[in-house]
Amino acid sequence: MTEFAHDKVVPDKDSSLNKKQQVSEMFDSIAFRYDFLNRFLSAGIDVSWRKKAINQLKGIQPKKVLDVATGTADVALMTFKMLQPEKIIGIDISEGMLELGRQKIEKLGLTNSIELYTGDSENIHFEDNSFDAITVAFGVRNFEHLELGLKEMYRVLRPGGKLVVLEFSKPKQAVFKVFYNLYMNHIAPSFGKAFSKNENAYQYLNDSVQAFAEGEAFLNIMKEAGFTGTYLKPLTLGICSIYCGSK
Repeated sequence: MTEFAHDKVVPDKDSSLNKKQQVSEMFDSIAFRYDFLNRFLSAGIDVSWRKKAINQLKGIQPKKVLDVATGTADVALMTFKMLQPEKIIGIDISEGMLELGRQKIEKLGLTNSIELYTGDSENIHFEDNSFDAITVAFGVRNFEHLELGLKEMYRVLRPGGKLVVLEFSKPKQAVFKVFYNLYMNHIAPSFGKAFSKNENAYQYLNDSVQAFAEGEAFLNIMKEAGFTGTYLKPLTLGICSIYCGSK
């Protein structure tokens, strides 16, 4: 199995736990501030990113959707609102995040339409060809084995189905890049530490973004996992990207 640079980036280099365990504990510890920090640190633009990603599925009108690394269910809830599928299943390795997601779903009366389970992208407990569409928002960087995660998602996607990945990337425009690096290296980690009380979490965010195989390199990894018709859409001067592929 191919190992990629970001596979080895962990929240705490001194910990004896593997990446999956560290990421799970990290998200458990920041779950109570996760939604707030997403809106605050992105100035709310992350909402429009998610909408643009979900819009990539309009053409296939999926009836059954899997949301991998669902977290607090933001994408699952938005997908239901925008596309009205019959069923959305969300999986995540952080029970702390899932619990907040379940509270949101219950509050909106959507427990029959959206179900959340503790689950691992590298060992998805569903049969082959189970889903019409799969979404992953800001999750693939956290996979311990990216190649394995992509192959598992391909396996449970039905023929004709579509994967949509939303992930951070790095801007190419020189002047904007200076401001972006200042923000990611200093401002975001400082605010993350102040509000979430976890000094590693938002430093890990920057480190994993820097190491991630973005752009055409990520599309090539998707192709190696079996996906066809792959394409990408850079957002907001390239600080985020949508990646799509079909089975």
